[in-house]
Amino acid sequence: MVERLYLAKPRGFCAGVVMAIEAVEKAAQALRAEGELVVYHAIVHNEVVTRRLEERYGVHFVEDLAEVEALRRAGRRLANTVVFSAHGIPPWLRREAAERGLHQIDATCPLVTKVHNEAKRYAREGYWILLIGDSADHQEIKGTRGEAPDRTILVAVHTHVGRDPRLADPRTVEVPDPERVVVLTQTTLSVDDTLATIEILKARFPRLVVPSRSDLCYATKNRQDAVKRIAPYVDLFLVLTSVASSNGMRLLELAQGLVGRAYRISTAADIRPEWLHGVRRVGVTSAASTPDDLVQEVVAYFREQNPALEVVEEGEWEDIEFREPRRISPEEWWASQR
Repeated sequence: MVERLYLAKPRGFCAGVVMAIEAVEKAAQALRAEGELVVYHAIVHNEVVTRRLEERYGVHFVEDLAEVEALRRAGRRLANTVVFSAHGIPPWLRREAAERGLHQIDATCPLVTKVHNEAKRYAREGYWILLIGDSADHQEIKGTRGEAPDRTILVAVHTHVGRDPRLADPRTVEVPDPERVVVLTQTTLSVDDTLATIEILKARFPRLVVPSRSDLCYATKNRQDAVKRIAPYVDLFLVLTSVASSNGMRLLELAQGLVGRAYRISTAADIRPEWLHGVRRVGVTSAASTPDDLVQEVVAYFREQNPALEVVEEGEWEDIEFREPRRISPEEWWASQR
């Protein structure tokens, strides 16, 4: 029987996720009289979050802005606005939205925007960009690469080489000009593995530029550090995350490496009793896009089995807020391009 539950702290929603979800909720309510809101891509990578937004606010999630017209032809009354997800987008999507006459709300996390700005700057200065990521299909990688597609080479984290053949091996990657090369990263990777990958690249390219401020976001590092603190005390780890969540899957890999027994769950309903045979102490963490009520359901699950369950929660919550994104008209967007 599980006697003690260790809850990672911090866990769950980060400032960027809170900003993005609230942007959708506020826009859906403000534009209700005009029609239903459209969001490009899942606002965050968690199915419970997107389902709740669909059910509570009538939000439509699309992967192509052409779907907006298809929805209208199908009889949906839509607001003339699109929200872009927290992961960022390539710049051509903003142009397409303006061409379609859509207002835009850019809910990209400011820490992702920072990487976009670095990509634009270094490309202008003639650098080749080595962009470390976990998949060419991840929305954040698509967005950052889109800022300078002709000067960006995707590179795998050294522990993930071969998982996506479109990402180069850091040990063998080549660049046209080794004298002008910079490394940027996806914000949600394993901190330790990313730093090791950068060291491999530095050994191969002595002139490699590494931005002074890490591209890995504070929430990614803090959640990984919390898992490291708990790991010595637990027999098993549960990680509440969607498979699509990069930061959540890195938490799962970290917990597995440290404890040897880690399982991914979406909700408490996914817990399998056979996992718990002989287990007395369980660690629990959650991705930056996982609502904390799902963690509390896990606590309730174990408390139902053992009313004397001890819950340990040590650490600090983050105290960071990001500014609400502004709704921009097509006319404003076109004017900004002059």
